[in-house]
Amino acid sequence: MSTAGHGEGLRRHRATALWILVLVAAYYGAARIGLEQQLVRGQVTPMWPPTGIALVGLLLGGIRLWPGIAVGAFLVNIAIGPSVLPVLGIAAGNTIAPVCACLLLRRVGFRVELDRLQDALALVFLGALGGMLISASVGSAVLVASGAVPAGAFWSTWSVWWTGDAMGVLVIAPLLLVLRTCRLPRGVGPFRWMEAAALLAGTVLVTEVATHSTPGLLFLVFPLLIWAAFRFQLAGAAPCALITSLIAIEAAADGSGPFAGLDLFTKMVTLQAFNGSAALTALLLAATVTEREHTRREIEQVCRRLGEALSRLAPDEEIEHWAAVPPVERGRPE
Repeated sequence: MSTAGHGEGLRRHRATALWILVLVAAYYGAARIGLEQQLVRGQVTPMWPPTGIALVGLLLGGIRLWPGIAVGAFLVNIAIGPSVLPVLGIAAGNTIAPVCACLLLRRVGFRVELDRLQDALALVFLGALGGMLISASVGSAVLVASGAVPAGAFWSTWSVWWTGDAMGVLVIAPLLLVLRTCRLPRGVGPFRWMEAAALLAGTVLVTEVATHSTPGLLFLVFPLLIWAAFRFQLAGAAPCALITSLIAIEAAADGSGPFAGLDLFTKMVTLQAFNGSAALTALLLAATVTEREHTRREIEQVCRRLGEALSRLAPDEEIEHWAAVPPVERGRPE
């Protein structure tokens, strides 16, 4: 191997190692935040942000970054037990799940821009609901086998684990993907900024009221999510979905509003039904609107190129004459 090739390979390995360390830090930090809202044995939460971070890291940096997920998951779980061997099993499940989800998404041609409806559907069913079956099954089985939770609590633990990991993908992954390409827009008028600020403030206010009121008012959040998706696409829908989920999780943990007096299973069903519906509404509608806008721009470009081609092929007066002839008479012989 030449000296230049060896140097290039060394730089590539150093860059990979650096990104692995970044992924470890991001995974660990997000996990500590997620554990603040644990519902089962200090480990299982209604939304697990590290799954979204892990999947995005693999999608952008490649499968070679998987050690960052493994190390981050091990460091998080070793501090809360139950013991080293079960922790290794949990870390393995938490690593395999986003790796498999990433491979499935690549298999179907997933684009990280999330500008097509098929990409949003793939993220939902392959990245979130499908891929996270692995981590939930492995983690719950390990906790039962180690005696950390009773055997009768397997399915309740599994349901919280699976929906928590899936919500981490549905809420965190789109936000990170849109932040990756987010730039401060130029030429945007003050009314557009005021609309964005009103949208965010309204989402916070309405969600607070809906999740802390005794009547079932959770449906009031959805018009704001639809507004965000139509007006700002993913850049507006992703933050609003995150806001609604965080406020709803806090209300469920406190047992306030529509979550008051519910047992763990019923509370989780209510919470994750709301969070899932909010995330799906925001993500799918934003992708649909973005795809429609791309199609419109492509049609405009084709029409523009066609007009330029016609202007080169025929004199202007012939084009104007042809445009003035009614469509029903253009093919009629003289």
